[in-house]
Amino acid sequence: MKFCEKLRSLIEERNLTQKQVAKDLNIAPSTMGGYVQGISEPDFETLKRLAHYFDVSSDYLLNIPTNRSNNFIEDELLRVFRSMTREQQSLYIEQGKVFVRANAIQKDKAKSS
Repeated sequence: MKFCEKLRSLIEERNLTQKQVAKDLNIAPSTMGGYVQGISEPDFETLKRLAHYFDVSSDYLLNIPTNRSNNFIEDELLRVFRSMTREQQSLYIEQGKVFVRANAIQKDKAKSS
């Protein structure tokens, strides 16, 4: 996923507008628009400010794999999980356990067939 796509996704996830993010970070709205459209990219300082603002790493914004996970999906799962409240995290874990149990049931059925 490109930088512009990640940025657009983060803005949408948080129900923000490009204009609001630009205002909060003291960036010209047209500059923010360029970032989101993929016409331009931020300098290092602005990249750090964007990462801090969205509580993600610059590696995440730049789509640089980390050694902390096996792939992009795990990175994304961890980022989403960390952005939740404790109550939401607990619910999310319980929902994940339901999927794990369902997979185990399907495997058992496949073995017995």
